[in-house]
Amino acid sequence: MGFHLPLYFLFLFLLCPILQAAEFQEPTCGKEVCGNITIPSPFGIHSRCYTHPSFSVTCNQTLNGAKPFINVNGIDLEVLGKAIFSNAILISYPVTYSTNCDRINEAIGCGNWATILRSEADSLGGCSQPRCDDVASESGCFTEITANLTSYTVKMRAMYPDSKGCASAFIFSKYSFRDAYPLPSGINNGTTHVPAVLNWNSSYCGEGGCVSINFYKVESCGNVTFNYPFRVKGQDDPKDWFKVICDKTTNGKKGPFLNISGTNLKILAFDFFDGTVTINHPITYFNCRKNHHNGMSLNLTGTPFYYSDSYNKFWSSGCGNMVTVFNKTYNLIGGCLQPSCRINNETSSTDGCLINIPQGLRSFYVNMSNSDYRRKRSCGFASMISYNYDLKFDISNRAYVPTRLQWGTPIFGVCHLNDSSDTYCTSDGQYCWSKLSYKHLCVCYSNDFGDSSSCQDEKCENYKYCRMLCLHTPSNYCSSKSCPPRYEFNSTGDRCEPKIQTQNKRSLTSIIVGCSTGIGTLFLLLATWSMYKVFKRKQKIMLKQKYFKRNGGLLLQQHLSSNEGNVEKIKLFTSKEMEKATNHYNENRILGQGGQGTVYKGMLIDGSIVAIKKSKMVEGKKFDEKKVEQFINEVIILSQINHRNVVKLLGCCLEAEVPLLVYEFIPNGTLYDLIHNQNEELPLTWEMRLRIAIEIANALFYLHSAASAPIYHRDIKSSNILLDDKYRAKVSDFGSSKSVALEQTHLTTRVQGTFGYMDPEYFRSSQFTEKSDVYSFGVVLIELLTGQKPISAEQSEPVRSLVSYFLDSMQENSLFNILDLMVVKDGPEQEIIVVALLAKRCLNLNGKKRPTMKQVAMELELIKASGGNIIEDHGDEEYEIDDIIHSWESNPSSSMPRTITSNSETFPLNSSF
Repeated sequence: MGFHLPLYFLFLFLLCPILQAAEFQEPTCGKEVCGNITIPSPFGIHSRCYTHPSFSVTCNQTLNGAKPFINVNGIDLEVLGKAIFSNAILISYPVTYSTNCDRINEAIGCGNWATILRSEADSLGGCSQPRCDDVASESGCFTEITANLTSYTVKMRAMYPDSKGCASAFIFSKYSFRDAYPLPSGINNGTTHVPAVLNWNSSYCGEGGCVSINFYKVESCGNVTFNYPFRVKGQDDPKDWFKVICDKTTNGKKGPFLNISGTNLKILAFDFFDGTVTINHPITYFNCRKNHHNGMSLNLTGTPFYYSDSYNKFWSSGCGNMVTVFNKTYNLIGGCLQPSCRINNETSSTDGCLINIPQGLRSFYVNMSNSDYRRKRSCGFASMISYNYDLKFDISNRAYVPTRLQWGTPIFGVCHLNDSSDTYCTSDGQYCWSKLSYKHLCVCYSNDFGDSSSCQDEKCENYKYCRMLCLHTPSNYCSSKSCPPRYEFNSTGDRCEPKIQTQNKRSLTSIIVGCSTGIGTLFLLLATWSMYKVFKRKQKIMLKQKYFKRNGGLLLQQHLSSNEGNVEKIKLFTSKEMEKATNHYNENRILGQGGQGTVYKGMLIDGSIVAIKKSKMVEGKKFDEKKVEQFINEVIILSQINHRNVVKLLGCCLEAEVPLLVYEFIPNGTLYDLIHNQNEELPLTWEMRLRIAIEIANALFYLHSAASAPIYHRDIKSSNILLDDKYRAKVSDFGSSKSVALEQTHLTTRVQGTFGYMDPEYFRSSQFTEKSDVYSFGVVLIELLTGQKPISAEQSEPVRSLVSYFLDSMQENSLFNILDLMVVKDGPEQEIIVVALLAKRCLNLNGKKRPTMKQVAMELELIKASGGNIIEDHGDEEYEIDDIIHSWESNPSSSMPRTITSNSETFPLNSSF
């Protein structure tokens, strides 16, 4: 620590000049660079260079240097550059489908039929690959995709049963590969990504939703044309100030209107370059022919408009009148005196008088008084009028006059169009403009205004005049000095000019170069360490992917995507989640251990408690990949089991070396512990034993007949019966992990099951049936009756097997001598006898003569309901008691003979016994 800490602070100290230098350098949008890729507009790395988070680019360090990425629905896609057409970007897209690609020299595939679908029933196209006689080919096939495609799936099937070639499918950009051939070259089984093109749509979004906008289109209504930012039939939004309403006028023809402060004002002209719109403005003051206007103008406060001081004049007509104009706070703006009426002996004058208009005026009030009290008051008129309006004719009979409203402030200075996709032009070629910031535009006009200094040679191309325009919004104030970023106001020339790098910045650049040289060695060491960490992280990810594929993860994902049989109930946990849940498989979390593996108590991220079963690997044994499909099918079937007396499988983790199964947590241990480790605080009463037996029987009946597919447990025993918080039985441990991975140890046989509970008929036929589970249940039933273990080495040799001990007692009418004292004390005699007879039937050596679990469950329910008063007569049933006794009296160790001979049949045993 004493060495690393000073080195760390030294690195931070040397890094400070670099960070300071970065603050002085604003990014050039549309020209940002990450690695060797120039980021096209409207995408950007800096937040100022993109207008929506979807266009945000992150520059990440990879093993191959810095690479730009965009995030699409949580997936990072590498940016390869600008596409050859507008509104598109070239990205590195992952291969969509790949199968049977384990050989090195295989390519696109052959002998397959590929289909691309929008949904399972909506096919978008497909193609057939030529047959390759089981030799991989790169000829492949391709199909065109439809426009505006946002998602798809791919299905591929072999057209010839003997075809074994590698097959892959992907979307790719045909412009990124050789021109002489329509399919990409150089594709093999190691290819994970191919170049593809993403398009985006330009749109305008308001509170009512989004509508597509073509910024190149010139819209018109009547004889007036419009372009950005005005829209004809735009969003129905009261805050959309630039919406043009195309409606009928008084003469029946259509004309454009602008709604301001609840008044529809007819639009007479639109000028993009000047940032103005000319409207029919109501006459502010009028006192002629018994008509009178009160002198109050429109109120433009809160809108992006104000009265243009450059293109309007305040005009009044009449004679002998004193005209005064006030702003909205009634402060005097100006005034003028009209000529006396006695000069020309007239009651009105068209000469009028003129008042200057201040910048940014949004409302005003006009007052007019007669200065000559000896004569009658003349006809008076006063209003804001556009400079272009001809006042040589009588306007006393007009209600409206043309007035220009400013929606953008022209800013004088040199600017040029950006060479990027954020430059727009009108369809008639009259205007082009680029965004300099969110509120500044560089607008170029095709006509020549005679100011050549406003152009930057080739940057203007065919556009003779360019200048900046500051857009108005209710919250944004623009003035002629409001310069865009990277510009500054020059008071001498009264214009905005690009900023010039100062000497301090040039000196700072020299400091950066010196510091960079000084920390070169340190950076190399850090880079090497970072690459090592990245390599180890990537190696760990690849190992997880290897385990996931080997454990059948791809097959399970295929079932999940196809949504077969409610497979969505299965949750795939990551190995990181499992490590966190078990505190890295801490020994304190172990619930139990056995030949199949270890069960841990875990807590998931959401706080739920689960049981996590981790199988054991046997030394020297390889993972049996042939049984992967069988394991996945069993997991799918078990996940669909939904019974209150069956432990629920919640999900699995396939990223570990061996699969992990996640079950619901059952808190009160096993039935084995309850029977053989009884305590006075919780006596195991007869009622409890009978209820538990009924619950186990109902669970097995459900598995055998009520589940979606018949399931045989294969390992019914008291230690596999768990007890919940109310001591209700839950059948657990279906042994699905055994079918994939692991050879079993001394507690279990090599075949499925546990010694002492296994069906003797299984040794003869090597076939496991539902009656085998019935036999194991019978052993659990007599375990409940007697309180003894199925196999006990502590007793004398003749009674090693509980089954033979029980059957002998039944035959000798000494059943009550072997029963648990609690059973004798607490249980009704008739109920005990009936349950014992049922257990005897379950242990019949002939599986066909055993009852089904349905019959067992019904009889136990009947016993509970009737109190043992109904006893069926099974005396006529042939029963080979001697066979069972002799079969269990033999030594079950590895030295026992391979066959056991009875009076009637010979039963082969597995070599492991």
